[in-house]
Amino acid sequence: MTTAELKTEIVDGVGVVSFNRPHRHNAITDALFDEMCTALRGYLSDHSVRCVLMRGEGPSFCSGRDKAELGKRANGEDDFTLVRKHQRIRLEVLESTKPVVAAVQGAALGGGFEIALSADMRIIAEDAIFGLPEVGMGLVPDTGGTQLLPALVGPARAKYLVVSGARINARTAYAWGLAEEVVPVQQLHDRAMALCRQLATQPTLAVSMAKMLVNQATAGDIRNGLGQELLAQTALFSSREYLRFRESALRDDEPGRDGSQQR
Repeated sequence: MTTAELKTEIVDGVGVVSFNRPHRHNAITDALFDEMCTALRGYLSDHSVRCVLMRGEGPSFCSGRDKAELGKRANGEDDFTLVRKHQRIRLEVLESTKPVVAAVQGAALGGGFEIALSADMRIIAEDAIFGLPEVGMGLVPDTGGTQLLPALVGPARAKYLVVSGARINARTAYAWGLAEEVVPVQQLHDRAMALCRQLATQPTLAVSMAKMLVNQATAGDIRNGLGQELLAQTALFSSREYLRFRESALRDDEPGRDGSQQR
């Protein structure tokens, strides 16, 4: 399945999912989210696919929810249903038996950062920037940011990123344990594909059990924490602080440096 906003292909047993909105730094629209879910679920259930690579076309990996859809809800769905739907695909990726790799360049912000966090491994380019801006908007990360991040960087650094909204560069991200390798931008795709090809040749059953065993250390806590994120975000969507932010953001609909804003 290849559309105007998402590219997919299977190469040597690797299912490649590429965000294709480079003019908006691959900011997520409802349509792109639905296409991403379809592609990921297809690869995770396809026996010919033994590893999944998530990547972005253009200068950035993914800069979060597109500002043009800020506060919009498709088909009249409520905030609870929206957040739960986004959390579900994160859990499916986390709990799948297949290794998932994220190749990150440029901006990985908000929901884009959380997509990268849900991968089993991250190969990042030297220009990668990571950040969670939600608290500054009157919200909280709601698809694993407060749960997956502490497991990788520890609670103090996770609080620093979540509460301050600070952005960190590739060197800091690697030093903190957010990435397995840092490579030049022009080498990112080839290096990520080389890793995915190698993972795809490993014995399937052993890979599945190995991923499950490593996940077991934090699986229960992450599931419980996502439930707490869901309740907190549902409440915050009606807070005065968020509504003021949304009003201001929609008045000024020029794309920011990352081409997007959060929910």
